[in-house]
Amino acid sequence: MENRAKEVKEQGMTVKKSDDLSEWYNEVVVKAELADHSGAKGFMFIRPYGYAVWENIQGILDSKLKKLGHKNAYSPALIPERLLSKEAEHVKGFAPEAYVVTHAGSEKLAERYVLRPTSETIIYESYAKWIRSHRQLPLLWNFWNSVFRAEIKMTKLFLRTSEFLWQEGHTVHATEEDCDREVMLILDAYRDLIENYLAIPVVSGKKSEREKFAGALYTTTLEALMPDGRALQMGTSHNLGQNFSKAFSITFLDADKQRKHAWQASWGVSTRMIGALIMVHGDDKGLILPPRIAPVQIVIIPILFEKSKDAVLKKAKEMKKALESSFRVELDDREDYTPGWKFNEHELRGVPLRIEIGPKDIEKNQAVAVRRDTSEKIVLRENLMEKEIKKLLEEIQKGLYAKAKNFLEQNVKNASDLEEVSKHIGKRMVARVNWCGDGKCEEAVKEKAAATLRVIRFDETAGNSRCFCCGKKALHVAYFSKAY
Repeated sequence: MENRAKEVKEQGMTVKKSDDLSEWYNEVVVKAELADHSGAKGFMFIRPYGYAVWENIQGILDSKLKKLGHKNAYSPALIPERLLSKEAEHVKGFAPEAYVVTHAGSEKLAERYVLRPTSETIIYESYAKWIRSHRQLPLLWNFWNSVFRAEIKMTKLFLRTSEFLWQEGHTVHATEEDCDREVMLILDAYRDLIENYLAIPVVSGKKSEREKFAGALYTTTLEALMPDGRALQMGTSHNLGQNFSKAFSITFLDADKQRKHAWQASWGVSTRMIGALIMVHGDDKGLILPPRIAPVQIVIIPILFEKSKDAVLKKAKEMKKALESSFRVELDDREDYTPGWKFNEHELRGVPLRIEIGPKDIEKNQAVAVRRDTSEKIVLRENLMEKEIKKLLEEIQKGLYAKAKNFLEQNVKNASDLEEVSKHIGKRMVARVNWCGDGKCEEAVKEKAAATLRVIRFDETAGNSRCFCCGKKALHVAYFSKAY
């Protein structure tokens, strides 16, 4: 009994989300068996349950990209250092984060290599060889890769590690207009994934010149708000202009027989979305997963007594078989754990819906469902079970989004001057301002409140207002906050 009590204590959460978000987050990630630290400092081990979440994200996005005409490919992990120097702004942006390979075994390399922090340079050298004619454009390729960025001083599983998984799209276009369309098409696909599957509301817009991707003409972004008032960049889509095509000589013979430099876009989302998923939806019991992204949508737990055990197990197996064609279902029929222990475990792992079935339920042709998000118990009628479960899962999905949307709206505050910006950010909120577009005003916020400009909204205009900082005519509506 003493060992079982110790096991239950170790299994459950010990930190409240409202008391210490950072420690709560670490505990959820490890105890829900999503990921763990590895023997290599800064590098994480993604465990099967965490990887299953990533596979669902990957599958949804992969299907979207293929429907839009994109094809998957793979690029090398090692990039010759000389390639990085071809685009000066780009290498400047990534040099401090790069891992450099100097030896092959005990032999010193004649040329140093960099473990890819992003793949523009290695891919574009090859694009220059392969692209010849406008008939090959647009070239729509996507790469499912891991990338390496030296994050040794401060790491956080899924959010900031030295290696993480992502997809990086690299497309080539004949015209600026076509490139612009690609940037927005992808941003919208990302928004759909994040809002309608991960149930996380985002603010979409552009990055400032200071915050844009190194080497890009402009960067578009989707920003989400975490419970501690910090913004998390969920995905970006960049118009690279002709910066890289000129550096790497990516040209094509157009229909007018003129050789022209191509226009390029790049875009990506990563496993940091899982970090957002944990923080936005989780509670003091652990993880809460939106049904559309959960590896297990339903767990069936039979309530076993010696006399009725065989009948209950038989019914539970029949139930699983009946539901598994429509849902991702798991039957937890382990006999060496109590139902209460199982309830705690599956709550910790964020399974959206728990179904309990016991001898009395069999007599009444029913089962009892328990929602992970609200803990509400609902009696399911056997003859309508599939229909009722679909309705419940949809309610959970929409409820999680609505709750997160309300939090976002309640924590974005208008600010009319620098003091107000600082006050809102000090209270762990997002400051919404009218901004002139001058980097000096942007820098003033960084100095005053240690915050950055996260996004310039697409769907808002400054009208005839004045800049919050300098008083000049405002050109944009901008959002400032601290960020991960």
